Amino acid sequence: MEPKATLQSYLAVRRADLLAKLDGLGEYDIRRPLTPTGTNLLGLVKHVASVQLEYFGLVFGRPGRALPWMDDTAPDNADMWATADESAEDIVELHHYSAAHSDATIDALPLDAPGSVPWWDEARRAVTLHQILVHVCVETARHAGHADIVRELIDGRIGNGPADPNIPPLDSDAWSAHTARVEAAARAAASATATGRATGGNRA
Repeated sequence: MEPKATLQSYLAVRRADLLAKLDGLGEYDIRRPLTPTGTNLLGLVKHVASVQLEYFGLVFGRPGRALPWMDDTAPDNADMWATADESAEDIVELHHYSAAHSDATIDALPLDAPGSVPWWDEARRAVTLHQILVHVCVETARHAGHADIVRELIDGRIGNGPADPNIPPLDSDAWSAHTARVEAAARAAASATATGRATGGNRA
């Protein structure tokens, strides 16, 4: 598989991973903040959709939809959560639209096609499609990872479903035992570090 197709296929998988984290949840759970900075599932989908449109749209002179929450006058983090009047269906549809729009740009341009990222420092503003494709792959994977943790906090669902080969098939007791081992190791390491500091370490 040639490099563009490889990167595009990885991006497609990460998009699907992110959207799958909404499956089976109600309105409150997909929207509620689960970190001190307000991270939530639907907001992650909204953010990634917005990022795709900007990087594969504006950067290469191929604008798509106007996104009011991305304006300079919008409140901070307006792209990271959904207001009560923004439906989940509309945000998921926006994500699908942004993916299709991005794929059209990727298909239309060679990897060395030039672009400009106006919100980056001037010294690194000039980019290529290859660079942006890698950038958005990484960005999407990062936020899919955020969604993994948020979903686990909501209902304990982890990985990409029961058949995920990367997740050991443990029951709740086994996971509790594993967590206890991790906790014990963390406490032991912290205790050893504190003792070393108190005694001045192992100096001769």
